[in-house]
Amino acid sequence: MPAASLSEPVRIAVFNAGLSRGGPGLLLRDILRGDDPQVMAAARIIGVVRPDILLLLGFDHDAENRALTAFRAALRGDGLDYPHSYSPPQNAGLPSGLDLDGDGRLRGPADAFGFGEFRGQGGMAILSRLPLDIDAARDFSTVLWRDLDSANLPEHRDGTPFPSEQAQAATRLSSFGHWDLPVTLPDGRAVHLLASYSSPPVFDGPEDMNGKRNRDELRFWAQYLRGRAFRDAGGREAGFAGGPYVLMAGLNADPSDGDGARDDLRDMLAGDLFRDPEPGSAGGTMASAEQGGVNRTHTGDPARDTADWRDTDGQPGNLRVDYVLPSPALRLRAAGVFWPQPDQAGGDLVARGQELGIRHRLVWVDLE
Repeated sequence: MPAASLSEPVRIAVFNAGLSRGGPGLLLRDILRGDDPQVMAAARIIGVVRPDILLLLGFDHDAENRALTAFRAALRGDGLDYPHSYSPPQNAGLPSGLDLDGDGRLRGPADAFGFGEFRGQGGMAILSRLPLDIDAARDFSTVLWRDLDSANLPEHRDGTPFPSEQAQAATRLSSFGHWDLPVTLPDGRAVHLLASYSSPPVFDGPEDMNGKRNRDELRFWAQYLRGRAFRDAGGREAGFAGGPYVLMAGLNADPSDGDGARDDLRDMLAGDLFRDPEPGSAGGTMASAEQGGVNRTHTGDPARDTADWRDTDGQPGNLRVDYVLPSPALRLRAAGVFWPQPDQAGGDLVARGQELGIRHRLVWVDLE
């Protein structure tokens, strides 16, 4: 299918497909088999929505991007061609050599710069029909957490750095990465794709390390867009270059419910940096009502939910955690969450994906 013409909108999407495995090379094996049910379901969902630009989350990264190349070929077999991609090395599973979680042991998945059993586990990648300016890309995966202005670093009860001063001096901000990648639209304009994938704000102790990291991974974008200079992985130190942009991210935060950085996220959605398209679905509303549980206590609009997690036993239920947020200068045509009701077209596909471990829903925005 050709790239969008000048008269057509550009569809930008985020999809956490849950395509992560328990060891390196296993995802590539499953993709190459050609009959893995989860891989096939994820590809079909992408094929129904057909985004021009896609941030793919929960996808195992390998050094040569072999799994990504194989997945692109699988999509091409379904008539969806993404000739351009971007997926540099990421922090998940990258050994730090330090005790980053304070358990007194080294080399565990929580001692990597981003949680992971192996390098790149559950990572992120950008696929695009439109040309990507790789030479101008900025990868901020090496930015230290403490270098963020007013970094909310974890502490022991006595106020000393958690887990240690040495660990905090080396801890990176990004769980996976923060990327600024220009894409060239059909009219020749460049739009900056701002991509990130944040830590879940849970699975920690009273120091709230994951919760604080989740908040600061979100705060990075506001500081960067307002001119704060950061040194990227290539050694260049500069602030945002200017121009239109789109944040496409798995923030692991809901503006109304759950344990994420709700106040900061609400401020960002209501502020001057982004326009919230407020994508929605009928399936999200129905699922929240039928599943009940903790969903009954939520105050946010269930039509905006993008993830369907368990609703009992302390689990968070359904939340809005995946986002496509354009800059105010860009013109919106439409937006949505691919979560049809069971009796609607695609409802069986979403239900099947849920059974196979695809807990998130694809979020899309059409820009003129």
